[in-house]
Amino acid sequence: MSEKTRVPTAINGGPFGQAWSARADCLQSLTGALLGAFLLVHMHFEASILLGKETFYRFVQVLEGGMFSATGHGWPLVTQIFSVLILVIVVVHAALALRRFPVQLGQWRALRGFMSNIKHKDTRAWYWQMITGFILFFLVSAHLATMILDPEIGPHLSADRVYNGHAWILYVVFLPVVLVHGLIGLYRVILKWGVSNNRSLIRTIAQVLMIYLLCLGSLSLITYISIGSELTLPVQPFIPK
Repeated sequence: MSEKTRVPTAINGGPFGQAWSARADCLQSLTGALLGAFLLVHMHFEASILLGKETFYRFVQVLEGGMFSATGHGWPLVTQIFSVLILVIVVVHAALALRRFPVQLGQWRALRGFMSNIKHKDTRAWYWQMITGFILFFLVSAHLATMILDPEIGPHLSADRVYNGHAWILYVVFLPVVLVHGLIGLYRVILKWGVSNNRSLIRTIAQVLMIYLLCLGSLSLITYISIGSELTLPVQPFIPK
């Protein structure tokens, strides 16, 4: 094979590697932004339980396509399909993020040494995003697997899953980890792609959002636990008035 027709054997060097790296960075940022936006919407959807069982039930029916049903009830299949889609995006995002992970002991030592000697806030933010990202891969997979295998959602059924199914244990860990990872990720995406260069302002907004969403998620979880504790077994789906 001549020099002119030789196919590149690696993607980490030369023009081919640079082009791949640029596309991978774009795709990683895009999937991260999509997941971050989904997190914000999803947490407010879950928090609708704070407005009462009836409100949460109506939200579920709308999101599951109840307006297209003759009975007004949505289809749990919609939840399954959407959960599979989110899982695919999570896997793609995680695979792209792994390119930046230190894979050798020496790299970890160099990183720790750098962080000890140079107090750089963005480096520390990236470090915690990397750690929480690794943890999240397992937590998100467990959460989405539950929604795929058991897609029934409702004030009683969701509360039963949280309380009697002991899912609250997962969510107690899940909530702070996903918020740290997601908000740091959105902060870095905004800076990386030049949406804003005001680091101080973006960092402040991220911190305020962190406190707000942590309180919102905690109140929602407490409400689900409270509802679940009052249910009698076997649990019956919520019936609106």
